[in-house]
Amino acid sequence: MSDKTADRTAATAPHPVLKKYYESASERRPFVSALFDNAAKHYDWVCAMGSLGSGRFYRGWVLTQSGLRNGMKFLDIATGTGLVARAATHVLREPRAVVGLDPSAGMLREARKALAVPLVQGIVEDLPFTTNHFDFLCMGYALRHVTDLGVAFRECRRVLKPGGRLLILEISLPSSAVGQRVFRLYFESVLPLLTRLSTGSGEAELLMKYYWDTIAHCVPSDQILDVLRASAFAGVTRRVRGGMLNEYIALKPAC
Repeated sequence: MSDKTADRTAATAPHPVLKKYYESASERRPFVSALFDNAAKHYDWVCAMGSLGSGRFYRGWVLTQSGLRNGMKFLDIATGTGLVARAATHVLREPRAVVGLDPSAGMLREARKALAVPLVQGIVEDLPFTTNHFDFLCMGYALRHVTDLGVAFRECRRVLKPGGRLLILEISLPSSAVGQRVFRLYFESVLPLLTRLSTGSGEAELLMKYYWDTIAHCVPSDQILDVLRASAFAGVTRRVRGGMLNEYIALKPAC
């Protein structure tokens, strides 16, 4: 890889190489896939603890608020165990209108236990769907795990129909110093410990530790907005709720 190529890749990575977990950018994807595979059976429980039980309501509410409507075809990118996809089926009332995609075979196995929608193994940087296929795409709390923001966003734009919408849900550090200290204490120390005690799983505990480090080192929101605009999306906006829940909205131009 040339220096220019390396610089370009680094500029659009969601966070730097985290050497606590892997040594190089090329090792990130296999590490993350194995991490999610190994913790998959505990993922729903961990998410419930992380959101203090509010996640189910929020997912359905934010999809509706962001424009998901009956008659749309929906793709849940990095579906995991299908938490966002489940919310979408309640909104659309048509399971076949919802498709879930995830790189982790373990996560998809868990998703199939609760979902009767098409589930596909794959990555956002190379979506296995035709151009102009979906009305609405959502990526829930997985932006930090992609390898290249620009490639991912351009693929999202490709599979969206003209006028289609991309919603990215993500967590960021609170703006206040006090909020950051409380947030760090909970996500870096309390949540991993609760995860280990409640599940008995070292893999699930490691996932929570990695989750915190990707949040702490994620690129600034302004950079995410810039890459969305550079990927030819229109109407790019960001909403923040509770000081840490980020909702990025972007539209594929109608023509």
